[in-house]
Amino acid sequence: MSTGAMPAPVKLPPPAAWGERAEEPAVESSGRGWYFSFFLVSGFCSILYELIWLRLAMAQFGVTTAMVSIVLSSFMAGLGLGSWAAGHFVRKYGRRLSAPPLQVYAIVELFIGCSAAVVPLEFMVGRFVLEHLGSGLSLSASGYYVAAGVWVACSLIPWCACMGATIPLGMFAIRGQAGLESRRSFSFFYLANVLGAVAGALIPLLLIEVLGFTGTLRVGMVLNIAICAAAFTLARKQRPQVARDDEGDAGGKAAIAWREMLGSSTLGLLFATGLTSMGMEVVWTRQYTPYVGTLVYSFATILGIYLGATFIGSSVYRVWSRRHSNEGTLVWLFVWLGSLIPLLTADSRVGIHGWLRVLVGIAGFSGLLGFLTPRLVDRFSEGDPNRAGVGYAVNVAGCILGPLVAGFVLLPYLGERYALATLALPWLLVALSVTLFRQPRPAPSRTGQRAIASGVILLASFGLIFMTRSYDHDVPKAQVRRDSTATVVASGQGMRKELLVNGIGMTILTPITKLMASMPLTFLDHPPQKALVICFGMGTTHRSMLSWGIDSTAVELVPSVFKLFWYYHADGPELLKSPRSHVVVDDGRRFLERTTEQYDVIVIDPPPPIGAAGSSLLYSREFYSAAKRRLRPDAILQQWYPGGDLATTAAIARALKESFPYVRAFIAFDGRGIHYLASRQPIPYRSAADLAKRMPASAVADLVEWGPYPTAEQQFAAVLKREVPIDWVISADRDAPAMQDDRPVNEYYLLRKARALLQ
Repeated sequence: MSTGAMPAPVKLPPPAAWGERAEEPAVESSGRGWYFSFFLVSGFCSILYELIWLRLAMAQFGVTTAMVSIVLSSFMAGLGLGSWAAGHFVRKYGRRLSAPPLQVYAIVELFIGCSAAVVPLEFMVGRFVLEHLGSGLSLSASGYYVAAGVWVACSLIPWCACMGATIPLGMFAIRGQAGLESRRSFSFFYLANVLGAVAGALIPLLLIEVLGFTGTLRVGMVLNIAICAAAFTLARKQRPQVARDDEGDAGGKAAIAWREMLGSSTLGLLFATGLTSMGMEVVWTRQYTPYVGTLVYSFATILGIYLGATFIGSSVYRVWSRRHSNEGTLVWLFVWLGSLIPLLTADSRVGIHGWLRVLVGIAGFSGLLGFLTPRLVDRFSEGDPNRAGVGYAVNVAGCILGPLVAGFVLLPYLGERYALATLALPWLLVALSVTLFRQPRPAPSRTGQRAIASGVILLASFGLIFMTRSYDHDVPKAQVRRDSTATVVASGQGMRKELLVNGIGMTILTPITKLMASMPLTFLDHPPQKALVICFGMGTTHRSMLSWGIDSTAVELVPSVFKLFWYYHADGPELLKSPRSHVVVDDGRRFLERTTEQYDVIVIDPPPPIGAAGSSLLYSREFYSAAKRRLRPDAILQQWYPGGDLATTAAIARALKESFPYVRAFIAFDGRGIHYLASRQPIPYRSAADLAKRMPASAVADLVEWGPYPTAEQQFAAVLKREVPIDWVISADRDAPAMQDDRPVNEYYLLRKARALLQ
């Protein structure tokens, strides 16, 4: 259920082509603080909304790569559309506007605040519509996700368009005020927005732990409303707009501007910038997951480092641009080299601590983009909101395409190393074109120095491409499969075989996974017919279900996992061909809500770690509510809990107790983890001998295949004697709320751990 998908960057216009610096008055200090504050808080809120909307969409429509891509693409498309539309509005209607432009900006911020309350409702309505109308229309799985994607896009794009409109409107408000006009207004807003985004990538994680997703959205809403009120107040104190000569003949000058822009290499560079930067974020996630894990804090920290380095680069530009006009041609080669540094820091042979790998790997590239982005866009727009809006729209097109190309084409076919090199290639082409064609030429003495430096950079970059290696090369004789969702590695021999997804160990060969099938089946009061296994893993539980001679459906999010069934079980290919075996590539929770089948047993074995991003969606009350609808009246749900901190343990147990009237808990015979059995009917108390007698001979042989005891009766006895009351488990932390979609206790825990350390 966890996803490696990275959130899209903050709503910032992108870089343009190189140009010469023009002198202009700076933004006066009296207005600087207000405008900076507006865009700092606005950037914070935008990232906050993006992170939470992505999670809410996952809960409502499924944790699939396609759905994550749809959400992020809708977010970016809205930003681009809003930026273009706002620039067009300023160009066409700016001179006719009687109200202060800052009031228009204030109204847009108010609309953004409203989205905090409306978007979750839109998602809930969409889920209701698809569940009740989709079944009547007999939508296929792909048809369902197309319909869900359309709904998500329609829900998000209008609100994200409001976010995208803020920078052009802010530029319009600044350029019309005496003493506030600045051709560097973009970089001013950019700096504030990035700083807010850095805070937005980290602080909401603490708010979610305390307030949940809904409460955190309300914080964002209050902040947007506060921006609106402050902007209205400031607008009353401002002088009327001063008309500019360059706003004369809108139609004629607009046509000239369009011809200039369409004939320029600037738009191509803008598109390439969006494509490569967003595509690289997808690759970075795969590269660094083995070192930093799959926690929400891991992804947030990667995003925070990216944005923090961008802020530093932007700050350097604001200082540098006051005295310099040319960044030099070598800087583009450094961008090419910097984009390849993750190849080195993701190599396991390099002895660097996990988070230091990320910092060293992406900070240089991000800082260079942070420097170049405002420098180039300032020169491209020269304070013109319309030009800035058009440039950003082109960049957003690249931002949308980048993750799709990286996730669905480059990573599955080229792997992490060559996918990154391919995405970095445009920077080399830009560097070569600038070196060959830029005028004026440097002095001959400096030409030789730059040639040597360029040669060294090129040599180092190609060394990074061809001499580094990915983490899967460290696993001898490993079977590697890649798809749009993850990189899957099967390794080991005998009982020491492992399954790794994006470098994280998922499971091992253990008799515990056999008990996940046999325990609930033996406690049934009737002969079982159908079973459902959510999270396939090595396939052991699905295999054990089939040993009972019943129909078994296995649901797995990562397509490549099924393809390695043969590696762990020699009879795997045969079993997959059985008419009783059914495998489904889908989000387990979404499958439960779409299927109409009724099952005697449902087994859930979520992948570790317990705090992985999105994992709570397989432990929450809402998940158990969906599972109950697919269980026959006297059926049993088996939930495997691998263990975690006390609050998580209590939260999951409480969610089960509040969802089912009858719950029994058995600590695993090795003392690690808990088998939960839950039902709407009383679960009978049977002896180990009775349970063993209820098993067919083929199921008995399967259960004792790996021990640790020679008979089925002894296997069951080892678990039955470890039964504990569910209330005893809940008492581990009586203050912990039941696990629910809005309060994922297991995923957000920093404040909880900090309090424990202080006590």
